[in-house]
Amino acid sequence: MKVILQQDVKGQGKKGQMIEASEGYARNYLLPRKLAILATPDAINTMNLKEKARRAEEQRQREEAIAAAQKLKDCTVKLTAKAGNGGRLFGAVTTKEIAEGLKAQFGLDIPKQKLVLDEPIKAFGTYEVKAKLGFEVSGVVKVTVTEA
Repeated sequence: MKVILQQDVKGQGKKGQMIEASEGYARNYLLPRKLAILATPDAINTMNLKEKARRAEEQRQREEAIAAAQKLKDCTVKLTAKAGNGGRLFGAVTTKEIAEGLKAQFGLDIPKQKLVLDEPIKAFGTYEVKAKLGFEVSGVVKVTVTEA
């Protein structure tokens, strides 16, 4: 019996996938628990439309990530911080501060979770911070830390 899974089912498949299940398993387990629906022509058509819409949305998000990576190339975020003797900062520059600087200075809204610091920024200077934008797309943000 062909059914379309409504949720991930361990050992059977992922959500939205059409599988061949034994009649007893489908009627007694999958269908009553609403884990799957019968693969009628109408349900198959709906599944195909949802898959097509999902792919289009994924493509749009990928293009947005590539555009954001292009914009990041030209951005140099300037941040100020207080320091003690020896040019060492009190604390460190965080991804939150970098994300806020991007938003304030360039209008780019990149969540702090997508910014990756290899090591904490604890001194003045210019640094390159990697931004993982999703869909294997990443960009680089230049951050300049100066004395307040």
